[in-house]
Amino acid sequence: MRKEKMLEVLINPKYKNKTPEKMIFIGMLYASLSLFLVKIFFSSDTVLSKYSGMLVVTFCVMFSLPFMYYLIKKEEKEDEQAEGFLEIWKMHSDAIYAFLWLFLGFLLAFSAGNIILKDSNLMNAQVEVFCMINSPGKIESCVQEYSFENLNLAGATTKEMRFMSILENNVSVMIFTLIFSLIFGAGAIFILAWNATVIASAISIFSDYQLSAIPRGLLRYMIHGFPEITAYFITALAGGIFGIGLIRNGIRDPKFLKVVGNVIILLFLSILILVGAAALEVYLTPILFG
Repeated sequence: MRKEKMLEVLINPKYKNKTPEKMIFIGMLYASLSLFLVKIFFSSDTVLSKYSGMLVVTFCVMFSLPFMYYLIKKEEKEDEQAEGFLEIWKMHSDAIYAFLWLFLGFLLAFSAGNIILKDSNLMNAQVEVFCMINSPGKIESCVQEYSFENLNLAGATTKEMRFMSILENNVSVMIFTLIFSLIFGAGAIFILAWNATVIASAISIFSDYQLSAIPRGLLRYMIHGFPEITAYFITALAGGIFGIGLIRNGIRDPKFLKVVGNVIILLFLSILILVGAAALEVYLTPILFG
């Protein structure tokens, strides 16, 4: 029997502790490795350093794919036996919690790593997305403002513009998550890892690039962020279950029809959660944090 390497043991989902909360450490490992690998191997490259933000996400996806695929495949088998909203939620709640803890690990490591490494290129694409959402029409100046060379924080857009940008972004993320998960069940992890880096960039900016301020920044964005991410994970799970169910059973199999009904329920739940998350972001977060 061959000895397993430490990284293989941590990445291989068969070695995963069944307690969802343990996934926070796996998420922190994946995100930290992604940041450090890009920093070490690509930061000095004239061309590839410009795409560091995407390379970080790519490495994170590579590490996460085995777990994502294993979990979605497992959930699809259980889904064939579930009926009704409460039973569906009970059946998939452990997987959703595991996703959320994994995502929280991503956020903590990406936020802290971004601040510690102090390399504007590592999250260059993510900062541009942050500026696109919060400062439409002033993206270039916003990117310069939030670089490590210039840490001034200032408001940059009207409430109406920000609301429309946030709404458009969230709907786009949900649609792309569904499309990616339908094409390849585990493929939705790309959208989710990308979203983790964007939120981590926002947390870093809100924290004024200070490690001690990360908890407040995390609270600032997770009040509405966790419901949003929950909706995206449910969407990814629904798309993955649909795709695997179609391949396993065929379109005319009664088991597949049951899967379709359950997928519709999951997507409806995602929409309800996104509506609630949008209300929190627009009406509660500004009151608490300005």
